[in-house]
Amino acid sequence: MSPRPRILFYVQHLLGIGHLMRAGTLCRALEANGFDTTLVSGGTPVPGFDPGASRFEQLSPTRATDKFFKVLVDEHDQPIDDTWKATRKDALLDIYHRTTPDIILIEMYPFGRRQMRFEIEPLIEAARNTPAPRPLIVSSVRDILVEPGKPERVDEMVDRVRRYFDLVLIHGDRDFITFDETFPRMSEIADISRYTGYVADPPLTPESNGAGAGEVIVSTGGGAVSDDMLQAAMDARAVSALSQAPWRVLIGHNLPDAEFAAYRDNAPDGVTVERSRPDFRQLLANCTLSISQGGYNTVMEVLAAGTRAVCIPYAGGLESEQTLRCSLLANKGALEIVEPGTVTAENVARAIQRAMARDDHISAPVDMAGAKKTATMLIESLNQHRNAEIGA
Repeated sequence: MSPRPRILFYVQHLLGIGHLMRAGTLCRALEANGFDTTLVSGGTPVPGFDPGASRFEQLSPTRATDKFFKVLVDEHDQPIDDTWKATRKDALLDIYHRTTPDIILIEMYPFGRRQMRFEIEPLIEAARNTPAPRPLIVSSVRDILVEPGKPERVDEMVDRVRRYFDLVLIHGDRDFITFDETFPRMSEIADISRYTGYVADPPLTPESNGAGAGEVIVSTGGGAVSDDMLQAAMDARAVSALSQAPWRVLIGHNLPDAEFAAYRDNAPDGVTVERSRPDFRQLLANCTLSISQGGYNTVMEVLAAGTRAVCIPYAGGLESEQTLRCSLLANKGALEIVEPGTVTAENVARAIQRAMARDDHISAPVDMAGAKKTATMLIESLNQHRNAEIGA
């Protein structure tokens, strides 16, 4: 093993950008804690994405065409076919052989990303067939899963964890929500699973005169599925307790340019509409209030900043995880929620009123040290794995 253990980190985002953004946070923490990290992304490139000091490898990108993830298309919006899959599998295997990692970290699989098993499983098989000491093979998964459409999918998940993986890292806090609440067969993989805490970058110091100071920051993550939330939030300004404050609306690059331009050109006075900014965390630290969807990364960034917050969770398709996470945090007093099916300007304004009645700095009610703890757990597990391989 090299002085700096090598990690090959695979991530595939298909609709939003949350999976990639969390991977970026983890990569920055891994590099800061002594790892030599290569991040491999199979999704559409995200402007301004920061992998830190990690090497970044972009595979031929693919994305889902809708919120049900049924159809995947390539960068030219053509459905992917067997030839495309074979080419991308070979490119991923080439990266593996070039980087000779000590650890393979795979984001979400086998708890999701079933569509990508054509390349993930050959990668794992290549690692397992490497002469001893072979790489440690790790699954990296968020705190809450979406219920699978077919019960037999859970059987597949358990089978593949037991067959392929040495370790499962759950990026959540068992004292807040346990993994078995959305993965009922947790007991069958508990022996190789560990909770890391929630993953977030360290908080930034507020700047009283910096960008975002005194503002309401409305953010949409990737922007692909944000229309209802965006319109309700923008309409809420006029009827809210913050009608005189400047509002800044940040729209992700997944929203087509024509639709973005319509929001920008029709914004009322006092509302600035921009594409997502790389200084988002500083805006959160400086702002008066955050209004956002309920994706993992944005919520953790809000909690790290300690700002007052209103969440309008996305619940399209089969999605349920944002609503569950935000509801639990609302019960803990960490934020206000506008429940799915009740998203109107008036209800957003009421949530703003409740949020503004809170203290101006809110302590996170969950373990937020997941990025650093992930690095520590990987070092410990790699050492145990190496000792077992040598002794075998």
